[in-house]
Amino acid sequence: MAELKQISVPDIGNFKDVSVIEVLVKVGDAVNAEDSLITLETDKAAIDVPSPYSGVIKEIKAKVGDKVSQGSVILLLESGDTGSVPAIQPAAAVTASVAASPAPAAQTPNPSPALPLSGEGATSPPLTRGGREGLAHASPAIRRFARELGVDLAQVKGSGEKGRVTKDDVQNFVKAILTQPHGATGGLQVSAMPAIDFAQFGAIETRPLARIQKISGANLHRNWVSIPHVTQFDEADITEMEAFRKQLGEEYAPQGIKITPLAFLLRAVMEALQHFPDFNASLDAGGENLILKKYCHVGVAVDTPDGLMVPVLRDVDKKGIVQLAKELGEISAKARAKKLAAADMQGGCFTISSLGGIGGTAFTPIINAPEVAILGVSRSCLKPVYRNGELVPRLMLPLALSYDHRVIDGAAAARFTVYLAQLLADIRRLAL
Repeated sequence: MAELKQISVPDIGNFKDVSVIEVLVKVGDAVNAEDSLITLETDKAAIDVPSPYSGVIKEIKAKVGDKVSQGSVILLLESGDTGSVPAIQPAAAVTASVAASPAPAAQTPNPSPALPLSGEGATSPPLTRGGREGLAHASPAIRRFARELGVDLAQVKGSGEKGRVTKDDVQNFVKAILTQPHGATGGLQVSAMPAIDFAQFGAIETRPLARIQKISGANLHRNWVSIPHVTQFDEADITEMEAFRKQLGEEYAPQGIKITPLAFLLRAVMEALQHFPDFNASLDAGGENLILKKYCHVGVAVDTPDGLMVPVLRDVDKKGIVQLAKELGEISAKARAKKLAAADMQGGCFTISSLGGIGGTAFTPIINAPEVAILGVSRSCLKPVYRNGELVPRLMLPLALSYDHRVIDGAAAARFTVYLAQLLADIRRLAL
């Protein structure tokens, strides 16, 4: 038979008129024996008062800020247990944890972006425990310590008595997050997209994504989230290069070889990668070492009816412009015919994404991991350029270099694009 019981403050030593700093339950909550009900704070310790029974909270008589002593009634609980009240020893009735002083500001680590940050409040988010929705089982001192580190206590597994979260638990949680490989996103908390019935606003049509879009979408999302992207913009004067390209195109047209600007870009990029080897590299899985590649395979983004594909041209450093143009035509046709093998899209060191045939002035391409940089190329256009004391029309090609800031800094990226622009402006340098 259910019985309404008064829950009082047990023996807490010689302390009197101690402050209630947290009420951990609310009316209607179901609690188990030994679940914490309120938290008291003295000048020496923070004390959780546990429930001596299992039952349902019917009325709460204490609130934050109240002063209580041994014997003060804190709440009424309806319990199915009609037996005698178990004897509560002071050591078992209360669990005190010495309130640690906040760490000095100079020693407090900045919250890591990878940590699940706690909300801007005095408590951690709800955590299911003991058959009810309550708070993380930790003292106020530990909650304060966790907030200083930006840790969500709901994510920390307690190793203390009855699952209590200790200071060591918080520190070990932070250490585990910080020692994850660079680019790990396991701790990133991203809200799910809301499900919206768009039909309520008007007529709609549902069309499934192409298989390539589904596959590339997951990779693009991972790369964008896990790599710190920065994009360097520049322009290259390709006036002379374009004149030579057209001349070369007329010569090789009878052989069915189309000489495109991309063939020149491939050759120029190869020279730049050799001059700046950090761009022809990848981070190892642990994010601690840079793997420098002695080969030069370059991926080229190809627009197909089913989505974007990136076949890889191998050993670009061993081929001339005409051979590169020929292979570009062959591999692009292969991509559009859906005949690329998995090996055709693996092993790239660097990627070129060209929208010059479509249009646009600039864009920010997403790095194709595990590469550390990608070059975006937009449509060239005639611009007035000040040279030798006068404005002259020059054909300028927009360049956009996205790079992994963990490996490459801004100065190196600027030097790379400047060097690349010099090569494209004077193609004779490609023969050096």
